[in-house]
Amino acid sequence: MKFSLGIVNKSEPASYRLDHSDPKAVDQLTQRLYHYFIQVPSHKPIVIVCIGTDRSTGDALGPLIGSHLRKHHYSGLHLFGTLDEPVHAMNLNDTIAQIEQLYDSPYIVAIDACLGQASSVGCITVADGPVKPGAGVQKELSPLGDMHITGIVNVGGFMEYFVLQNTRLSIVMRMSEVISRSIFRALLLARRITAEPIPNID
Repeated sequence: MKFSLGIVNKSEPASYRLDHSDPKAVDQLTQRLYHYFIQVPSHKPIVIVCIGTDRSTGDALGPLIGSHLRKHHYSGLHLFGTLDEPVHAMNLNDTIAQIEQLYDSPYIVAIDACLGQASSVGCITVADGPVKPGAGVQKELSPLGDMHITGIVNVGGFMEYFVLQNTRLSIVMRMSEVISRSIFRALLLARRITAEPIPNID
C-alpha cells in the first residue's frame, strides 16, 4: 500500500484525529507519526509507554498495542506496557522512574484509552504534550509523554468504570491493530528500529 511521506504542514493544529475504520487510517496515522518521529534527534531514544490494564476491556487498548508491537523482533524498540506486563495506576510512577533511570532525555510516546462523545467512539487522536492517565475515571495520576496517542473506546460522562469494563472487545482490538501497525511502520520509516537477524539453529 502506497502513501505519501510528505512532512505535515507546520500550520496544522497540534491535535490530529481520524476514524480507525477509515480504509486509509493506517496510511494517514503512519504519516502523522512519521512527522513526529523524524524530528526527534537521533541521540534521543523514542520510548513508547502503553498505559492500561487487561482487567478491563476498554482499558486494554494500551496493553494490546504493546503486545502487538512486542511480537516484532526489531532492535531499537523501547517499549513499556503489554498484556503480560501492563503499565497501570498502581505502577505508573515506578515505570516513570525506571524510564528516567534507563534513558537519558528520552522522547516519550504515551498511549492510552479514553472515553468521549458517542459520535467520537472509534476515533484515534494524536497530540502534542502529555496524556493524563485516569482522568476519565477521576484518578489523579502523573501526566506522561512528549506526545500522546489516545483511542476513544466508549462513551464517557456516566459510570465510567462500568462503561470501560463493558466496552466491546471488537472495537478495542481493531483500534489496537491500526495504532500498532502505524507506530511500527512510522518507526521503520524514521529508521528508529531495525530488523534483528534470525539466529541459525544447528
